[in-house]
Amino acid sequence: MKSFILVLVVAFAVAAIVLPITRPTVAASPRATPETLEQLEAEFMKAAAQKGSQGYMSYYADDAVEVPNGAPLIQGKSEIAKGMGFLDDKNNSLLWMPLGADISSSGDLGYTYGTFEFHSKDNDGKPVVQHGKYTSIWKRQKDGSWKVVLDMGNASPEPK
Repeated sequence: MKSFILVLVVAFAVAAIVLPITRPTVAASPRATPETLEQLEAEFMKAAAQKGSQGYMSYYADDAVEVPNGAPLIQGKSEIAKGMGFLDDKNNSLLWMPLGADISSSGDLGYTYGTFEFHSKDNDGKPVVQHGKYTSIWKRQKDGSWKVVLDMGNASPEPK
C-alpha cells in the first residue's frame, strides 16, 4: 500500500511539472478585431502625413502587392516604394477613411475598405482633389504586427 501511495504521489508531482509546460499558450497580443484594423488605418495615414513615403511604406509587408488603377500589378515592397515618392511632396496629401473592416476566423488575415482623397496642385498651383475607393488586405506577421499584403484603389467621381 505504501508503494502504491508513493507511485501516486510521484505521478501527481510529474503531472504538476509536465502539464503546465505542454498546455497551449495564449498569444502574447490580444485577438485582433475589425476595430484593430481601423485603428491601424488611422496610424497608417498619420505616418504617411508625417513621414511621407517612408511612413506609408512602413505599413507594407515585404511581399506586398499593389493593384493600381489602370496599371499593371506591382509586386514587392521595394518595387511599390519606387512609385510612392509623390508622398514626399508637401503639396500632396493622401487621406482615406475606412468604411468597413473584418478579420478572418483564424485571426491572422483581415481587410479594410473605404474612400480616399488625393490633394495636390496642378501646374498653375491650383488645388486639385482626386477621389477614389480602396481595399487593403492585412496579414498578421510572425512578430505579431499587422502589415498590408495587398492594396488596391480606383478613381471615383467627386462625391455629391
